[in-house]
Amino acid sequence: MPARLRPADPEAVAAALSRVGSDSAERADLRLLTKHFLAVLEARAPGRSVEVRVPPYAAVQVIEGVRHTRGTPPAVVETDAATWIAVATGRLGWAEAVAAGRVRASGERTDLTPYLPLG
Repeated sequence: MPARLRPADPEAVAAALSRVGSDSAERADLRLLTKHFLAVLEARAPGRSVEVRVPPYAAVQVIEGVRHTRGTPPAVVETDAATWIAVATGRLGWAEAVAAGRVRASGERTDLTPYLPLG
């Protein structure tokens, strides 16, 4: 079983957020923020019916419903790190991200609007 994600230190999150979108942003910032916001989502929306993937950094299963155990889950949300951070912080709306093709969401319960923004 993979290790559970944990929210990052608030000071580290603030520092990484200040660099994201600038020339000084680093891959480590994207990794820290992606894992942090996935951990926050996992705490806010416990369950195993939807898999949220942000490759190559992490994936979590969230939202109550039918538990997924093997193979490709019936409900999947997938996006890149920059889009995930923008949606998680409220800089980009969920519907806008989906409409623009920046978030791919398929299956039941994949509308994460009730849980966003995360920070």
